[in-house]
Formats: sequence, C-alpha cells, structure tokens
Amino acid sequence: MQAVDLSHPVVSGMQVFPGDPAVHIRNAASVEADGFQVAELHLGSHTGTHLDAPLHTVPGGAAVDELPLENLLGSARIVSVPGAADLDRIQWQDVAAGLEGLLPGTIVLFSTGWSEHFNTPRYLRHPSFDAEIAERLVDAGVRLVGVDTLNPDPTPAPGSGGVPSLPFHDVFLGAGGGIIENLTNLAAVTWSDPLFSALPLRLAGVDGSPIRAAAFQL
Repeated sequence: MQAVDLSHPVVSGMQVFPGDPAVHIRNAASVEADGFQVAELHLGSHTGTHLDAPLHTVPGGAAVDELPLENLLGSARIVSVPGAADLDRIQWQDVAAGLEGLLPGTIVLFSTGWSEHFNTPRYLRHPSFDAEIAERLVDAGVRLVGVDTLNPDPTPAPGSGGVPSLPFHDVFLGAGGGIIENLTNLAAVTWSDPLFSALPLRLAGVDGSPIRAAAFQL
C-alpha cells in the first residue's frame, strides 16, 4: 500500500480563517513531573485541513458527527486547475474536462497548487470556485468535495467586516454534502482513482472538525 498525507500539520500559531480561534498547543503534563505527557489544545473546529458539515452554513443542517461515514471514504477524482492566480474565480469550463465520466459518489478534490502559500498573507488571496461547479457536482451525485485553498468561496480580507458571501458553501452544504478545506500535497498523488479518507473527530453537534486527509493506492 502507498499512502500520501494530504493534511497540514497542526501547530501553535498556524494560519486560520480570519477571525477564527487561534491555535495554541502546550504540554499540560510531562513525563518528568507527572509520569505521563498530555497536551492541552485550543483550536477552532475549522483548524488546518478540516471538514465543513452542513451545520457550518445551513441552519439546522447536519453536524459533523451526523455525516454518513461512507460519504467520507471512497474513490476520488483529483482535478488539476493549473495557472490559477490571486483572487481568480474558477468557472465550470475550467474544470469540466477533468470531471467527464464522473460516477455518483465519487469524491472530487481540486488541485490548484495554492497550498504552497499556506501560512503567508497570499494564502488569503486564493482562487475561488463558482457556485455553478457546486451545482453540477451535486447534480452528478457528489457528496464530498475538497480544495487545497482556505475556502472554495472568496475569503474576506482581515478586518473587512460584514457577513462573507458563501455561494459555493450554500449550494453544496445546502444539499447535505461536506466540504474539505486546506488540503495540501495533492500533486504527490500520481495514480488515478485513489482511495481517499477524510474522517473527522466524532464531535457531537459541531459544525466541522480537523481531519487527517490521506490518499491511498491499494
């Protein structure tokens, strides 16, 4: 079996969506003082590589512990979107060829290469995905989609205020699907139809969870 880790490491001070809780990790117990080591974690439900559940933007939507596990593990299609620039809006015609022959239940992962900017100000200027893409994926029977950016929708600049516009989220989460954000290392998956896993913590009634996303060649 070959495995590729598609997750960013979770570390203190790492980049988060503007306004989200900062990440702090410290040792709460040590082997020297207590006979065992335990870490204390402070982080938001959308820290690092994570899964958005419908509850994230849909009032009364499913929480992360209510998403069917079979929707979060399966055959994936990685769609490359080369050449995307700062604040670009990726349109259906930019990804249509990579989605031909898509079977219902396939997990779709968009690879823009933007993860190389993670932990820099430029990461917030990522390309976004037009809501028509979400509509067509839902119509094709896709239940899980992932991006190697902070957000499939545009991310507001820090301090800009107001309620962000989230049309991709509204369509895809509104249909009961899940969205994975902050994927990385997708270019290292060099084989077709990888087995992809995006299992979250079983956080009861919560809107999302960090995940250890990975691709496997069996």
